[in-house]
Amino acid sequence: MPALPDGDEAPRDGALPATAREAVGQRPFGIYLHVPFCTVRCGYCDFNTYTATELGPVGGAKGASVATFVDAAIAELDLAQEVLGEAPAVSTVFVGGGTPTLLPAQDLVRFLAAVRERWGLADDVEVTTEANPDSVDVDSLRVLADGGFTRVSLGMQSAVPGVLATLDRTHDPANVARAVAAAREVGLAVSLDLIYGTPGETLEQWRTSLETAIALEPDHLSAYALTVEEGTKLAARVRRGELPRPTDDDEADKYELADGLLADAGFDWYEISNWSRTPRGRCRHNEAYWRSDDWWGIGPGAHSHVGGVRWWNVKHPAAWAQRLAEGSPAAAREVLTAEQRSDEEILLWVRLREGLPTDRLPPEGRRAVAGLVADGLVDGRAAIGGRVVLTRRGRLLTDTVVHHLIAGRPDPVAVEAIHD
Repeated sequence: MPALPDGDEAPRDGALPATAREAVGQRPFGIYLHVPFCTVRCGYCDFNTYTATELGPVGGAKGASVATFVDAAIAELDLAQEVLGEAPAVSTVFVGGGTPTLLPAQDLVRFLAAVRERWGLADDVEVTTEANPDSVDVDSLRVLADGGFTRVSLGMQSAVPGVLATLDRTHDPANVARAVAAAREVGLAVSLDLIYGTPGETLEQWRTSLETAIALEPDHLSAYALTVEEGTKLAARVRRGELPRPTDDDEADKYELADGLLADAGFDWYEISNWSRTPRGRCRHNEAYWRSDDWWGIGPGAHSHVGGVRWWNVKHPAAWAQRLAEGSPAAAREVLTAEQRSDEEILLWVRLREGLPTDRLPPEGRRAVAGLVADGLVDGRAAIGGRVVLTRRGRLLTDTVVHHLIAGRPDPVAVEAIHD
C-alpha cells in the first residue's frame, strides 16, 4: 500500500493555526470515518486495509479490532471537538474502508450518534456507508436507516464472475441485487461502484456489467479505471506475464461506453467518474472533497482538511490507537500556500460538470482556454459563458487540460485514460 506523503510535523495536541481555526464555519463541514478491516485482501487493492491475519495479535488491542474500533473513533471525535470548538452542523458523513459493514450496524449508528451529539447534523444531512454486497442484509440495513444513515454504496465492481475472480473479489454477483432490494426496502438511497479495465476484461463483459447495474436502477453509479498499483498481488501477476497490463486505449473505449449507456439510461455525469439520475442523487460528501470544503478524517490513515490545512493520520490501526491515547494521531500535515490552493482548485473543480470559472485561472491558464476549445477538450459554449467545462474527450484527457490551465504550456495532447 502507498506510503503517506511527506509533510511538516503535526502538533501532538492536534491544534490548528489561527488562520485555519478562524475559517471554521465558513464552508460546509463533513466527517469521514475510515474502517480498515476486510475479510480478505483483494489482489488489486492498495488501500489502507487489514485482515485479521495481517493484524495478528495487535488485532485485540483497543482500537485495532472490530470490537473496539468505534470506541477509539469516538475518542478522535472528542479530539476534533476540542480542536475545532464550535463548528457548523455536519453536512455529510461518509464511512469508508475497507469494509465498514464488518462492524456491527449498531456500532456505526453509535458513531453517527456521537457526531450528532458534538456538532449536530444538518437538516438535509447525507450519511453514507460503503458495503460489500455480502456484508449486509435487510436487518442490518434497517438498523442503519433507523439510526440516521441515508445512503449505501455497494462495491459491485463487475457482474462477470471471471472478472471478479481476477480482482479477487469474493462476493456472489447475485448478492448485489439482493443488497439493492434490501436497501430499497428500508428506504436507503443506493450507489453502485464499478471498475473497468481489469486485465482480460472484454468490452462486451464491461457492457454486461454496465447493463446489469443500470437494470438495478441505482440512484448513483461510480465507474473507476483500474490502476495496477505496485506492491499489490495484481501487479505481481502482471509483472510475471500472467495477466495483460491494462491499456489507455482500452480504458478510454470503456469509459466512452459507460458514459453513453448511462446517458441513454437517464444518468447525468456530475464528476468525471460519477453519474446520478437526479441532482439529489449526487454524493455530496465527495463533492465536498472536490470543492475543497472542510472535513475531519477519523481513523488510521485518514486525511483531513480544514481552512487550508491538510493532515493525515498514521496508517496502522494499533499505531493510530496508541497515538490517539496520547494526543493527536496525525503523522504529519501541510499548510497550503495560496498558489497550492489555486492549483488544487483547478485540478479538482475542472472534474465537475459545473466546471471552473475562468476568472479563477491564472493569466496563462485563461490564455490556454481557446486552444483547449479548438482541440475539442473544453466546451466552447460554456467557455463563452466564463466557465471551463470538459467535453467527453476532455474528460479522457483531464491531466492534459489541467496542465494547460495551470501552466499554460503548449505541450502536445497525449491520450491519457482516467485513473482514480
